[in-house]
Order: sequence, then structure tokens, then C-alpha cells
Amino acid sequence: MSTPWFRRLSQGLSKSRERLGEQLNVLLNRGPDLDEEFWADLEDALIGSDMGVTATTEMVADLREQSARKALPDASAVLDMLEERIAREFSQSPDLLDESPVTVLVVGINGAGKTTSVGKLAKQAVDQGRSVLLGSADTFRAAASEQLDVWADRAGVDVIRKDRGADPASVAFDSVVAAEQRGADLTLIDTAGRLHTSADLMRELQKVQRVTASRCAHPVRTLLVMDATTGQNGLAQAREFNAAMGVDGIVLTKLDGTSKGGIAVAISRELGIPILRIGVGESIDDLRPFESALFARALVRGE
Repeated sequence: MSTPWFRRLSQGLSKSRERLGEQLNVLLNRGPDLDEEFWADLEDALIGSDMGVTATTEMVADLREQSARKALPDASAVLDMLEERIAREFSQSPDLLDESPVTVLVVGINGAGKTTSVGKLAKQAVDQGRSVLLGSADTFRAAASEQLDVWADRAGVDVIRKDRGADPASVAFDSVVAAEQRGADLTLIDTAGRLHTSADLMRELQKVQRVTASRCAHPVRTLLVMDATTGQNGLAQAREFNAAMGVDGIVLTKLDGTSKGGIAVAISRELGIPILRIGVGESIDDLRPFESALFARALVRGE
């Protein structure tokens, strides 16, 4: 289990694990009894790690039922089951990024790591031998285009763009046409993350999605990039994006910068959307496919 990636993941989740671990150690040190106070405190510990009330309530109820059925002897035995129970919380589905050909609209609030994630995904796909094209549909933020250029150069792929202030939907349209002409099997379209109001942003993104789908002969998927450090605020944003566009998958970034990595559980459980990639650092190798069992072990136990 202790692969280089697991060690990196474990290190990245250290803040979350330390916070959760401190609370769980309090439970263990208080004594072995599985009384009402134990279950209430376990619930508080999980909610404190940002797992969300819904997921936490169901997990604790399930653990409580299993502990009675299996006649578990003490608190330590219950916590041994916690890792497996957390892993079961995550939605599972085929990886949309493995589809071919596919066009992926990458959405999210500015600052979540959206453009960086697009670049990393492009580089990883090229390294796997895939033909990749990028679309720069964030036409309002100059830094987004420049940042995308850096990653495009690194990956050796082209970027479809228009002048600053151009209609993002037209960039998406041109990207689809170019991808079709070049035979690209993965087209990643970076979109804007902030306008004057969220309603404006959602209307713009809906137009981008509509125009892209109308021109594209193959699947168009929506990938939401979320910043784990925003916790429940990020979850509220995810609900808004999902209601407006129908999100197909999530990239959860900056897990190494938060003590509330349990937000991954809340996202998957409350939205029913699969987490496809997680990020625990700045390098390209720090964005990897999400594996629920590895994540749960890194969160609860570490190495």
C-alpha cells in the first residue's frame, strides 16, 4: 500500500488527519465503552472534519448497527471499521477523462486551480499518447490565457483562442471544429470563473455548454474544479454549478492546504457526483485519479 503516491497523498492529507486523529484519540483515551457519549462524540469529530451532516449521520448509524450486530468489544474496534465505511461513501463511475473522443468543459470559481488542472490533465494525457487540444474560453482574465500557454508549451499541444473580451461560446465552438479537423481525442476547454454575479456566470456557462453540445458529434462532459480549502462554501458553489449545468465529475484541489479533507465525503455523498481527480500539491504528479480506499486510509491512518 505504501507506494510513492500513497506516501504523497498521506503527506498531503496530514493536516486533515491530524485534526481528525486528535478528536478520535480523545475518544480512545476516554475508555472502551460504546455508550451514547461515544457515538455523539464520534459524530462531532466527523462533522468537524467537514464530512457533512448527512454523510456523518448515516455513517455513524451504520457503524452503530454493525457494532451491535458483531458485538464489537470497544471503541478501538469501531474506529478500525471507520476507514472502510468512509471509502464506501464515494460515488463510483467510469472516468469521463478516459472517453475518446470527448470534449470536456472545465468549470469552477477563479482561484480553485482550474487552469492549472487543465494544463496538468493535458500533459498527462499527452504522456499517455493521446491527441489533445485546449480551448481558452476564459476570455476576460488575461492571466488565464498566459497560464494556459505555459502548460500548452509544456505538453506540446495547441490552444484555440480569440481576442480578450470575445464571446467564450465562440471559442468553444472553434475548439470543437478544430478538434474535429485535427482528430483530437481529448479537448479540454477552460472557462471563466467569475463575473459580476453568479447568475451572469451561470448564464454564460450554459451558453458555452449549449453551443458546444450543438456542434459536437461526441460526448460533451462538464468537469468542476473545486478548492478543498473552501469547505462548505465550495460545496454550496458545487450545488450551483450542478443545478445550472449538470456536473459529470469533480477535480478536488489543494487538499494539502486544508484540515478539513472530509469535504470530499460531503461532496460525493450530498451531490452524488464522482470525484475523478484529487490534487495535493503543485507538481504535475500531485494530481492523480481518485481512489476511495487509498483516500480513506490516508485520511484515517496515514502511512
